[in-house]
This record gives sequence, C-alpha cells and structure tokens, in this order.
Amino acid sequence: MDFRLVAGYEPTGDQPEAIEQMVQSITQEGNHGTTLLGVTGSGKTFTVANVIARLNRPTLVISHNKTLAAQLYQEFKNFFPENAVEYFVSYYDYFQPEAYIPSTDTYIEKDLAINDEIEQMRLKTVATLLSGRRDVIVVSSVSCIYGCGNPEAFHSAAIELKVGDRHNRNDLLIRLVDALYTRTELALQPSTFRVTGETIDIMASFGEFGNQCFRIMFFDREIEAIYSIDPETGQKLSSLDSVTIYPSNLFVTTRDHINRVVEEIREDLTKQVAFFEREGRELEAQRIKQRVEYDIEMINELGYCSGIENYSRYMDGRAPGSRPFCLIDYFPKDFITVIDESHVTVPQVRGMFGGDRSRKENLVEYGFRLPAALDNRPLKFEEFERLVPQSIYVSATPADYEIADSEGEIVEQLIRPTHIVDPPLRLRPSEHQIDDLLDDINRVVHRGEKVIVTTISKRSAEDMSGYLDRIGIRNRYIHSDIETLNRIQILEDMREDRIDVIVGVNLLREGIDLPEVSLVAIIDADKEGFLRNVRAITQIAGRAARHTNGQVNLYGDRLTGTLRTSIIESNRRRAKQIAYNLEHGVLPRRAKKSGTGSALLTERTTTEENLEATLYNASNIVSNGVAEPTDNYSAEQPLNALQGSLESLIEESRKAMEEAAKSLDFVAAAKHRDRMRELQKLAEENK
Repeated sequence: MDFRLVAGYEPTGDQPEAIEQMVQSITQEGNHGTTLLGVTGSGKTFTVANVIARLNRPTLVISHNKTLAAQLYQEFKNFFPENAVEYFVSYYDYFQPEAYIPSTDTYIEKDLAINDEIEQMRLKTVATLLSGRRDVIVVSSVSCIYGCGNPEAFHSAAIELKVGDRHNRNDLLIRLVDALYTRTELALQPSTFRVTGETIDIMASFGEFGNQCFRIMFFDREIEAIYSIDPETGQKLSSLDSVTIYPSNLFVTTRDHINRVVEEIREDLTKQVAFFEREGRELEAQRIKQRVEYDIEMINELGYCSGIENYSRYMDGRAPGSRPFCLIDYFPKDFITVIDESHVTVPQVRGMFGGDRSRKENLVEYGFRLPAALDNRPLKFEEFERLVPQSIYVSATPADYEIADSEGEIVEQLIRPTHIVDPPLRLRPSEHQIDDLLDDINRVVHRGEKVIVTTISKRSAEDMSGYLDRIGIRNRYIHSDIETLNRIQILEDMREDRIDVIVGVNLLREGIDLPEVSLVAIIDADKEGFLRNVRAITQIAGRAARHTNGQVNLYGDRLTGTLRTSIIESNRRRAKQIAYNLEHGVLPRRAKKSGTGSALLTERTTTEENLEATLYNASNIVSNGVAEPTDNYSAEQPLNALQGSLESLIEESRKAMEEAAKSLDFVAAAKHRDRMRELQKLAEENK
C-alpha cells in the first residue's frame, strides 16, 4: 500500500516550496542529508508528512525523548490513518542499570519496571517491518540504536498457521515454547497458551489488526479452523484463514542454537577465570564463575535469563567487537530517516556509546560480566551514519553537523499557518529587572495570557518562584529535580488556567507547546554558555512564538555576541514573515490548544488586534535591511528607519481603497481604509 496523507488542509505559506526542495534534494540530487530549518509553530511535522507521502518509502523518525516521540507518533497516526505507524521506545517505566563503583566498592543491581504495553508495541514494530509492508513509519527514541536481536532469528521464530496446513500438535507446542511462550491452565495473558485436547488457545505477544487471542483447532494433524476469540470468555469473534504468531522477545533462538551458545559461554568463562587467577585476583575469578554458571543454568532451563542481553553476541553469532543488531537492521535498504530536533538528537546519538562503555568496562574489569557484555551496546556514531542511507534533519536551530551533512544547503520554513510573526527580542537592563518583569507579568496576566521565566540555575528558579508566591502571583517552578509526571502536570495546570507563570532553567525549550504564553523573560541573558548560546536563546524565545502578542525580554547589561547574533537572526526572520503577510494581505491568528490535547486550533482575532499585532511586529523591520542592535537596543528603535516605508504603505493602501471604490467593491475599500488609518496612526506615533 502507498502512503495516503489525510488532512483537512493543504500546505500553505512556504510549506509547498519547502516540500519541493526536500523531495528534490532526496530524489534528484541524492543528498545524504537534508535540513529543514522551521520556526516554532510553522507546521514542520505536516511538511515532513507531505515529504514522506511524496517519497513513498519506509521511514524512521527519531526523537530525543519519549514524550516528544509520543506526540510525533500521534500526529503521524492522524496524518496516515490507513498506513502502518509504529512506536518504538525504551519499554522501561523505571530503569536502574547494572553498575559497579570501584572507589566505594559498591555494586548496583539492575532494577527495572517494564511497561508491558510499550513492549508489545516494540514487538509489533519489528513484526510490521519484517512483514514486507512498505507503508511503514516508525517513531522512535534513540533506543533504536541499541541491540535488539538478530532480525533473521526473530523472523525464523515466527509461526505461520493456515487452515488446511498439516502440523504435529506437539511440535507446534515446542515451537511456541521456543518462541518464549508459556503454557498455562489459568486465564490467558500475553505470550501464553492453553491446551485442551485438539484445541490450542494462544494469547499473542501483541495485537495485530485488533486481534490478539487465537484458537487453533486440529482434526488429526490438520488445522481445521482458526478463530479470533475473546480471551476472557473464549467466545468466537471471527474466523480467520491464517495467523502469524510472533516471538514474545526480541532475543529469541532455537534449542540447538542455545546448546551451541552455552558451550561458547563456557569457553569464555574458562578463559576469564584463568585470566583473573593469573592476575592473583581470586575474588573476581570466583565472582564471575558463580554469576555466569547461574546464567547458563537459567538459559539451559528456560532459554533466557535475567540480563540475557549481555550474551547477545553469542545469540547473534557475532564476532567479538562487532556491532550489535538494532532496529535499523529491520528496515529495507532504501528507508529514510527523519531526525527531529536534530540539534539535540544528533549529539544524543553520538554520546550513547561512550556512556555505556565506561559503565560496562567496570563490570567486566571486576568480574561481574564477561567481556562479551561490551558488545551489548548502542551503535557508535560512525556505525549509525553508515546504516542510515538518507536523513532529514528537522530543527529551528540546526547545528554544524546537520549543516555540513546537507552541504550547507538549508531549506527554510519561516511562515506559520497562523501568520504569527516571531516575537521581538528586547534588551532590558538587569538593574530593577524584577520590578520591570513584574510590570510585564501583571499586564500580560491581566489580558488572560501566560508567562515563562527562565533562569540560570535551579536555586534562582526556586527563589524567583518563592518571591512570586509571596506577592500573590500564581506560579510553579520546573527543573531537573522535578519528576517527569509532575512536570507534565505543571504544564497542564498552565493550560487549564490554574497558574500564570512557570519559572524554569533548561526544560522550557524543544517541544514545549504552550500557545497561551505571550511573554518569555530570560534572566542573565548576557551570561554566555550552554544555557545562553544562540540556539538556546532561539529555542526559548520560540515558546512565545504561538501568540500574536508574543514578546521576549532579554535581561542583561552587555550586548554579547550571542545576543547580537540572536537579535539579527530574529529580525531577518521577522522581515520575511511580515513581508509575506503584507504581500498576501493576511493577518495573524491566535493559536490555541484543542480540548483533546496536542492538536492546535486557530481562531482569527478582531481586525483591531490583527492590525495591532501585524504593525507592532513590523517595528523591527527597515526598508533597506535588518536592524543592527546596539548596546541599548530595543525593538522600538528600528521604527525610525521604518518611517519612510510606512509612508509608502499608507499611499499603497490609499490607492487600493480608491481602486476598490471605483469598482464598487465597498467591503474591500473599507478594509483598505481601516488599514490605511492604522498605518497613519502608527506613523504619527513614531514621529
């Protein structure tokens, strides 16, 4: 099946041009990398969906965290309801990795809580990819670069059953056990089966097309019927011609292969014990012997053990030092990769190997794991690059790597469907900054809008929040010590109008979607560093880019290189956005959250509000280029340079009004008249 994009709207603004450029870059020019620089709220996901539909190739979408991956998964599900959109993230609700700290002689046992639903979605993902379907989009976190078993072994362990086929019933039961299913006489659970005479009820490891529980009925050695059944009542739901039962674990193998694996593990255990004994390290020798012999016993009895992934090299038949299999190996060779928020996701992919390696080396060095555990690892970055044929990088602030991989050619998407212009960046002195900020907060909150304040440290965020509490402003603070679920609740409290201000450090950037926010205040904006570089400033400022009244206050005492670059780039983008709005006669619309969650709705503001927002946002634009900031720069300064442009715009509106009146189009004439009057008013105020 081909991809079929379903949406109630068409590409608009500069989306059509961006789509064409990206498709051409991938298909005609064959570029390895293509970068989409899209401002916040410009509909980057919709643009990418159009590109996927045009390319009609399997697609892997990588996000840097589970929350954003879940949002993207839902959006692509909505865009492609008839196609296979899958979700592949870490299945741990909680995960404490195994580790050893030599300095304190502390061993930390692996501790985890597995989310069964996500585990089923992971299994469904690989099964869909192995089914041969081409219309597949997999939305994943960086867990896609971690080991997940040999695709050939997983595929060969799948059990295909058809009505009329002949099978030995006992052989089928053995194959189910080899696929890591468990026999039960109780209620069926995922990855279990129940036998009653010539009937086998199987609860699959995941649901396919809504079905998960199947009844296989034999007559002699022939499959007489296959039914989909209700697992609780056993009631027949539908008749099927065939069904495929996939393994319940990505690390699966045959009994014969397990015997060979066990022998290889024993050989390496003998070598490692001998190594420790030669070094005079009896404790490590005894430790590794006890641990591995216990694991071997479990593998012999059950086919797996706790920490089976540490033996994946043996299971996969890989040579020492070779890369592990991962989700990418399940894709056909011509797939494309979309890397969302690439300026964050690419460094995360690059850094996974180093962190994993340092932890594993301690475990091996002190006798907790065999050296083969080092080969259970994420991909090295160069391995990832070799596996990915073509990539689309999506970011409002692409980094040097993405630009270089795209050979310096960037596809820009600056026009929002709402026609909202980037918020102006205003330098404010740090002296009396709290009083200045409170004035703006009171003004914004009085209009029913919301505020984000970012600080340079956790302590300052808490102090700021405490002060706002004492003077009666509804607020909460967010930083890395706040639990994930609590962070989500704080954001929801703002959307539901239970608080007006959120104070944070570095968490209010990528993917935070709060259209209610019209003011972003950046404290210590002149403290250059990780939290105050150009990308950080741009990303934080983007939180106010969904509101017609959006503005950003930069509190500091120096016009640093970072601030100068940020302001110039902001003005450049705003110039293009305003020029587009004026050329097409469109006005900004407010963006707001829908009642169902992530989808955005828009509503047109009143004519007065639209004109005010459009003309106010024009204040940074000069007729002969972008405004250059100075040490006491403010967004209002370029108005002086704009005066001549305003006069020409007034004259254009006058002529358009007169032409419309001559044509007896009095509605259009009134529109041009109102626009002319607003321009005259602005020009008068600017004298």
